[in-house]
Amino acid sequence: MTQSRSTPTKPATPETPNIPSADKWQASLFEAMAVLRNQTSPRFDVLLKRGTMSVEVYAPQKQDHQTPHRQDELYIIQSGAGIFSRDGQRSPCRAGDVLLVPAGMDHRFEDFTDDFVTWVIFWGPDGGEAA
Repeated sequence: MTQSRSTPTKPATPETPNIPSADKWQASLFEAMAVLRNQTSPRFDVLLKRGTMSVEVYAPQKQDHQTPHRQDELYIIQSGAGIFSRDGQRSPCRAGDVLLVPAGMDHRFEDFTDDFVTWVIFWGPDGGEAA
């Protein structure tokens, strides 16, 4: 049996990203980037979702206007480089880096390159998991 790699339930718009079906188990960065090319800010796409977990791709342009999220999250930098600001601390980041942000913490990417793309993984309950 062949599993569809990308079968969103509805077309993505800047206000409403793709929401994948619950049985989707594989995603493609190339397919996500094709969706993002047609979006303006914010540029992100939900690739996989199961329970509280979601896998997304995020490619900000010029500025990152994020606000704190209700869930814990991981960023896995796919391409590019920049500065990651997290709870008042700033650190360089680049392709291959993994960054952890607890739920509710102020964070954003700054001074990033034009080719900056990151995977985003959200999981856990509202308010995050216990430390």
